[in-house]
Amino acid sequence: MKKLVVAAPILALALGGTTACATKKMVRTQVGEVNGKVETLSKSVEETQERTRANEARIGEVDQKAQAAGQRADAAGRRADEARAAADAVNARADSLERASKRLVYEVTLSEDKGGFKFGKATMPDEAKADIDQLVQQLKANPNGAFIEIEGHTDNTGGTDMNYKLGLERAEAVKRYLYEQHQVPLHKISVISYGEEKPIAPNKTKAGRAQNRRVVIKVLT
Repeated sequence: MKKLVVAAPILALALGGTTACATKKMVRTQVGEVNGKVETLSKSVEETQERTRANEARIGEVDQKAQAAGQRADAAGRRADEARAAADAVNARADSLERASKRLVYEVTLSEDKGGFKFGKATMPDEAKADIDQLVQQLKANPNGAFIEIEGHTDNTGGTDMNYKLGLERAEAVKRYLYEQHQVPLHKISVISYGEEKPIAPNKTKAGRAQNRRVVIKVLT
């Protein structure tokens, strides 16, 4: 019985020692696994950082190239604008010289107060067409290499840009009528819009605005 009592503590000690050894081994194994994972993650982070630095470098190069291309495009745009401005100046000068060399033979004014263009409209009334027909008869009687200049005008109602567009549409309507109905060559006709810039009557009154809504046809030789 005493032997059995003595053997029990020894067995417990042996089992306890075995458990302790097993626990230490397990901890070392788990620590090793954790260290391995940490090392793997560290390498992955370093690789990611390296790729990020490489990408940032490439992005910087692309940005520099894009900026340089944008600067070249801006410079080209400025040169194109300067060329257009110079061409416009030359054309304006040529037109001015051409007009100065021509003599005004007669002119016809198509205004609302005389049955011409209505408020905000670019459609020609029948009264205006009759005036144009009469003008063409005079042209046929005395051609003399005539050149026709058509001016579009409006009152000051509305915006400046809108009035310029409306004046141009009115002038173009007259040009189209001359070409389609009377076969006047297009190269013999020029159109220009002054919009609200050149009133012939005060815009403060209804009658004055009606006079300003007009198309002026000038016959030059």
